[in-house]
Amino acid sequence: MQKQVISRLTEELLEAEEKLTPVEPLSKRFPELSVKDSYEIQLEWVERKLDEGRVVIGKKVGLTSKAMQNMLGVDEPDYGHLLDHMKLDSGSVLSRGDFIKPKAEAEIGFILKEDLQGPNVTYVDVLMATEAIVPALEIIDSRIEDWKIQLVDTVADNGSSARAVVGQPFYEIDQIDLRTLSMTLLKNGEVTATGAGAAALGHPAHAIAWLANKLADYNISLKAGELILPGALSAAIDVDSGDEVTATFGKLGSVTISFRD
Repeated sequence: MQKQVISRLTEELLEAEEKLTPVEPLSKRFPELSVKDSYEIQLEWVERKLDEGRVVIGKKVGLTSKAMQNMLGVDEPDYGHLLDHMKLDSGSVLSRGDFIKPKAEAEIGFILKEDLQGPNVTYVDVLMATEAIVPALEIIDSRIEDWKIQLVDTVADNGSSARAVVGQPFYEIDQIDLRTLSMTLLKNGEVTATGAGAAALGHPAHAIAWLANKLADYNISLKAGELILPGALSAAIDVDSGDEVTATFGKLGSVTISFRD
C-alpha cells in the first residue's frame, strides 16, 4: 500500500482517538489492506505519539484465545504498544467520557528485568527474563465504528488498546503455576467471567515469546523494565459510567478500576 495512504489512515485513527469519533472499518473501505500494511500504520501511529513526547512503556498481545481468533477468522495473535499515559494503578477512577465504547479484560502482566530479542525466544527465556508478574486489567476501546473489526482493523488501531491498570507486583514467580492460575472477573461485585493462565496461548509466557519473535520482523525488542500484557484470560466485558471492575487471581492478588461520568 502506498505510503501516503498509510499516513492518511494513521491520521484518521489519531483524529478518531482525539475526537472520540470512530471511523468506518478500514477492512471495509480498503479490502486490499494487508496485515503488514496495518502494522506500518500502527508503527507510524507510535512515531507520531513519540513526537508528541509520549514514551513506550510496554507492549500488549491480543487475540491469544482460540475463541477470539475464530471470531475474527485469524490464526495468530496481534500486538500493540503501551504508552506512558495508558498505565494506571489499581484503584484509579477513569472518566467514561474519555472513551468511545470501552471494554475490560483481565490479564497476567509481566515486568521484564532483561531485554528479549527474537527470533527463537522460548517461553523459558521469557520466564528467566521476568522480574515480576502483576494482576492487570486492560481497558480496550476501538476507534473503529461499533467494534466491527477484522485483524487489519485492530492491528492498525494499536491492538484496540486504551489503558493498562496494574496491581501490586509479585516477585516469586516460581511459586505460581501460571498455566493453572485462576482468574475471576467481577463487575459491580457480580462474577461476569472466569478463566486461567492457559487461556493465553496455553501459557502467558508462550504469548510473550510469540511477541518477541514477531517483533523481530520489525527489528523491535522487548526491553527491561517494560510491562508486557500477554492476552486476556476470558472474553472482554462492556463497561460504562458507574461500573467498578475487579479481577482476582488467587495468590497473585487483585486489581480494580472504576468508571465515572
